[in-house]
Amino acid sequence: MPEARPGAPASVPEFPLRKELPEEVPAAVAGPRGTGPGGAPTAGRAGGAGGSGEPAGDGTAEAGPELTGRRRLVQSLWPPRLSRAQLIVAVLLFGLGFGLAVQVASNSDSDSALRGARQEDLVRILDELDGRTQRLEDEKQGLEKQRQELENSSDQAEEARRQTIEKERQLGILAGTVAAQGPGITVTIEDTKGTVRADMLLDAIQELRAAGAEAIQVNGVRVVAGTYLTDSGKSVDVDGNKIEAPYRFKVIGKPQDLEPALNIPGGVVQTLEKEQATVTVERSDKIVVDALRAAKRPDYARSSSQ
Repeated sequence: MPEARPGAPASVPEFPLRKELPEEVPAAVAGPRGTGPGGAPTAGRAGGAGGSGEPAGDGTAEAGPELTGRRRLVQSLWPPRLSRAQLIVAVLLFGLGFGLAVQVASNSDSDSALRGARQEDLVRILDELDGRTQRLEDEKQGLEKQRQELENSSDQAEEARRQTIEKERQLGILAGTVAAQGPGITVTIEDTKGTVRADMLLDAIQELRAAGAEAIQVNGVRVVAGTYLTDSGKSVDVDGNKIEAPYRFKVIGKPQDLEPALNIPGGVVQTLEKEQATVTVERSDKIVVDALRAAKRPDYARSSSQ
């Protein structure tokens, strides 16, 4: 460092002066256009979506609100933007869920009905199911026996002829072309109020068939596979034949199976009694079904063996 002379002014140190910089402007606040604090030039804040750098109309740049993570998530989820494929899948899932709900509700109704039944009613239902199972097993054994007889018979042609005659007789009973007799029940329905309709009698016929009825006759009209029932005022038509109360059913079959089938909870007897009708069921060792139906030749169907 040089020495100072007496009387001379002190020399200024030869260190360069640092130029003071303006304070940093916060990003959210902009100064007047083109200048910053202290008159120093500043870079303009981008304005608008186009990024043109133009400030707002009042000469200051407006700072938009910053989006938080939660707000961005809400904006991405709502309003929903569904494609056609997503909409179809949603409709299919809704239909599937609705069908499952209906099925569960129907099963729950059936289960609740059984849970509310009395013990003797449940025993009766089980007996009926066992009876149907036994009938199917007996039919299976009968068919197997016929097959074995055909295979083991020395004169197979004669055995086949005998079985054909027996089968023809059985089919004649089912078709109503021949009379039949055997054990069964007699069902009498008294309808003084005129509230018994054709569909109720049809339910009785269907229940008897399911219980193993082999021949049915209603007020002198033979019931066959093609029988239909219609309402006719306060009476009922069976295959076009008008019948009136009391309705009397003659049914050939196993009485131990036929009678419980009509008396099951919510069955034929309870339904008719709700309509203020009186139902009487009588068992018998000999029921005669003698109403016949004329054999009708089909108009178009022919045997494939001809």
